[in-house]
Amino acid sequence: MKYNIRGQRMEVTDALREYVEKKLSRLERYFEAPPQSDVHVTLAVTKGQHAVEVTIPLTGVMLRAEEKREDMYASIDCVVDKLERQIRKHKTKVNRKLRQAGEAKGLFKEEAGYGGAATATLLDEDEWQVIRTKRFNLKPMDVEEAILQMNMVGHNFYLFANSDTKEVNVVYRRNDGRYGLIESVG
Repeated sequence: MKYNIRGQRMEVTDALREYVEKKLSRLERYFEAPPQSDVHVTLAVTKGQHAVEVTIPLTGVMLRAEEKREDMYASIDCVVDKLERQIRKHKTKVNRKLRQAGEAKGLFKEEAGYGGAATATLLDEDEWQVIRTKRFNLKPMDVEEAILQMNMVGHNFYLFANSDTKEVNVVYRRNDGRYGLIESVG
């Protein structure tokens, strides 16, 4: 993995850079082959909180986690733990789906979809401003795989092409912890 480590409102020291690389390299043991993608790491300090955000784009999968603590090293440890839990939680299910689809070997040892989102922020009561746009290809998948992908990227919703209906759908996490499905009509 190649690391792209940057700081927001802070300087990234060599010690911090080495610590991040050492901790994230632990994740390589979960993959069949070492990922060739860039790992994007953002370190920031805001109001006494040390935040770490990690995004690992892989073939068909986007791993993402963020954490805020009072200590930067604690934030790094926690974000790596979150990424490990994501991988362990989903690797068996996604590898099973890949095997059923006829692919020779899975991404993780013993996972795959791609997600993105557009984010909007309310500035005034009558004015919305889009502050971020993401574009991606919709991969056909079933509802269960879409829920897996939504949980892996840590979002509350996930847009996907439903392989059963051939329509664009959205799965989302409800306030009661269960999931909902929005289907497009005609």
